[in-house]
Amino acid sequence: MQPITLLIGKLPEAYALFDPIVDVLPIIPVFFLLLAFVWQASVSFR
Repeated sequence: MQPITLLIGKLPEAYALFDPIVDVLPIIPVFFLLLAFVWQASVSFR
């Protein structure tokens, strides 16, 4: 059985430059969900 790194994973060395960006990418859908609530609040949840 592989350690937890199987779930988290590690980018190949060639893509190590993009590591900070890849760490942030999974959060983006949460921002869209929050944006939907802010948008609906601004139009009074029509």
